[in-house]
Amino acid sequence: MESRFTQPSVRLRTYALAAIAAQLEPPIDAASDPPELQWLRSHLPAVASTGTGWLDSLPDYLRQPIPQDVPLLRLVKDLSLTGIELLAIALAAAVEDDVLVGRTLARVQAPIGGSRPTLSLVAAAFAATVSGPSPLAVLVNGAALQSGLLIRLNDRAPLPEQTLSVPLHLCLGLDGQDGTLAGTRLGLGDTPPVPLPPSIQATIARYGESLPSGQRLLVIRTGSQAEGETVAAAIAQAMHRRPLFIDTEDLPGLGPWLRLRRLLPVFSVDLAPGEHRTLPPIPFSDGPLLALTGPDGYLDAIGRDVLSWTLPVPHQDERQTLWQQAIANPDLAAELARHHRHGSGRIAQLGRLARHHSQFQGHDQPTVEDIRAAAWSSEGVGLDALAQPLTQPIGDDALVIPAPLKQDLHWLLQRCRVRDTLIEGLGVSATARYYPGVRTLFVGPSGTGKTLAAGWLATQLSMPLYRVDLASVVSKYIGETEKNLAQLLARAERAEVVLLFDEADSLFGKRTDVQQANDRFANAQTNYLLQRIETFDGITILTSNSRQRFDTAFSRRLDMVIEFPLPRPQERRALWQAHLGDQHQLTPQDMNQLAATADLCGGHIRNAVLTAAVLAQEADRAIAFTDVLQGLGAEYRKLGRQMPVALQTHR
Repeated sequence: MESRFTQPSVRLRTYALAAIAAQLEPPIDAASDPPELQWLRSHLPAVASTGTGWLDSLPDYLRQPIPQDVPLLRLVKDLSLTGIELLAIALAAAVEDDVLVGRTLARVQAPIGGSRPTLSLVAAAFAATVSGPSPLAVLVNGAALQSGLLIRLNDRAPLPEQTLSVPLHLCLGLDGQDGTLAGTRLGLGDTPPVPLPPSIQATIARYGESLPSGQRLLVIRTGSQAEGETVAAAIAQAMHRRPLFIDTEDLPGLGPWLRLRRLLPVFSVDLAPGEHRTLPPIPFSDGPLLALTGPDGYLDAIGRDVLSWTLPVPHQDERQTLWQQAIANPDLAAELARHHRHGSGRIAQLGRLARHHSQFQGHDQPTVEDIRAAAWSSEGVGLDALAQPLTQPIGDDALVIPAPLKQDLHWLLQRCRVRDTLIEGLGVSATARYYPGVRTLFVGPSGTGKTLAAGWLATQLSMPLYRVDLASVVSKYIGETEKNLAQLLARAERAEVVLLFDEADSLFGKRTDVQQANDRFANAQTNYLLQRIETFDGITILTSNSRQRFDTAFSRRLDMVIEFPLPRPQERRALWQAHLGDQHQLTPQDMNQLAATADLCGGHIRNAVLTAAVLAQEADRAIAFTDVLQGLGAEYRKLGRQMPVALQTHR
């Protein structure tokens, strides 16, 4: 009786099923055969050629395969797969997209097997393709299993009972489709690419030509993940590949997948200072690798030459073009490019946020205020976890300081504004090892206005100001402080903010003689900070009560040291006036007496005025001289000092 199944179309899985059918006992009665076995037997005549068996006709098919089998046959050549591995892969992949294949295998392998092929079934059915070692040995030691193209699902079972499977992403790849693998992401997805300047595009083109010629690892160092991914995608495109972004080390079948879908692996790695990490090997992949990381640590890969590329800040002309593309405001674009050293990724981010803020405020186009608001609202890069934002703008009127100090601050402001073009036209000794960062130390007694001056500088530069939270940065665990500081500085470079280290001598203090283990680690921490602060690309302000507490090597790394002296009587009078405002009852004589006799800094004057304001509001009147004297008394008691006798007589 003829089978009710039509003859299947011929492809590699047809030969695999025909080989299994050839192992079956002839049926006593074809009509009594289960449907699955009838369907299985129908594959024998489908591959028979002039009476020959499936094995004799297979070479002819391999010379002229159908298009669906071409990806697998390319892998056979690339990985040097054997005939038994070829048919095992075809059979295991067929289970994933044809339910009848699984039902048939379950019937053939009953009672110990399942719907996926066992090693014993594959070894017996395809033994004719093997010469020499046993079929099981060829399978277990072959490239298919070693590369992850085939996997053993129940590896605790006896070897003959273990089943074979092709991972889903590889099944789709064999079928010419993209799959997914946990911990990886194919391409940029819905994220818009970051516009890149011509200088970076030219470097991308050179890497696109040179990387395919050898086994190399290109480490791309950047503070902007979006910019780094855009660069990696552009390099992949230059190599006629697509980027596969990887955040995991569990990568089954990655090598065959890269070959099937022409993918370029891009690892994302977060390294601490001094950390050395080796990327996981990718079996049976001899193409180049990319890695995205920050400025710290060291990456390598076994058997590969390591290249490193730190993405540069674009030149001023290129920044102006990028700003123009981002905000469509030529005048503002020129100003931002001249005064700010933003990278491509940061410009694109600020441009998007500024346009949104501009539309929300009803502006025709983004303004400086929109850019400033964008800079404050876009700090989702981890700065808030390690530093405290100081958002209050500080104008010129709030900065009551001596004229020489004000001149020093204006010099510092100009130094910050020209840091990008400062060395243009200078000699080779000046340009060698030049870093555009600005490092300044504010020295003076507590309350003399050091933090206020930092706020004024950030306001003049239209840059966010962050005060480093030492409690979040400093850790008792060895190496954690350096790691936290590395993250802080890398994120600050990307965001271009002003970093304020209050009481900085606690971090940048003098190195000591090594007498115990803790001294060694403390010195290592100081060494790292001294080196990293020198190469920091941003603006750093450190404050301290005394410069003598700093390591001598640190002074050379500072661009300016600005002294904040105790205010003199004329400055104290201006401070009292600036804090009291106009709504008070003090006479000019009262103000003069306060300035002449109360030798306090601006911070203490502020506290005294706030205390006086509490007393005045409680009495529902303007601030009186007696209120100020009570506030002064409280400040002197906090300082452990006696209030001047000339003021005590008025209380």
